[in-house]
Amino acid sequence: MKKRIERQDVIRRVVRRERIRTQRDLVDHLRAAGYVCTQATVSRDITEMGLRKLPEGVYVLAEDLHLQRMISELVTSVVQAETMLIVKASPGTAPGVAAALDGAGLEDILGSIAGDDTILVITCSAADAASIADTIEKYRGRS
Repeated sequence: MKKRIERQDVIRRVVRRERIRTQRDLVDHLRAAGYVCTQATVSRDITEMGLRKLPEGVYVLAEDLHLQRMISELVTSVVQAETMLIVKASPGTAPGVAAALDGAGLEDILGSIAGDDTILVITCSAADAASIADTIEKYRGRS
């Protein structure tokens, strides 16, 4: 049981950070993280975790579908400045996008501040900011 929970935590991090298109990709990422499992095991994990495939063909966590929809429809750009991100959105939509980012519980985000069309996202490190920027670009259908 503990091994399954730990493996699914790794899957959650990988799916949020990488563009995973196939179960084989996920098996390879798990192997790189030290988990030896079969495609059948990954298939069960995908079902159990409620992963979905976006129209672009990449997996997303069910709990991130709202965030993905908000980002894909409303975010126009993202720029990293050291440990911070400047996220531009359609006029009037930044508070909703910021709330979705905060609500997703992404572990690398300390918090965000939203204006009318701009969001300042604060992270602990430049690497964390880069990871969140990659996630946002993935959800925008870029990268």
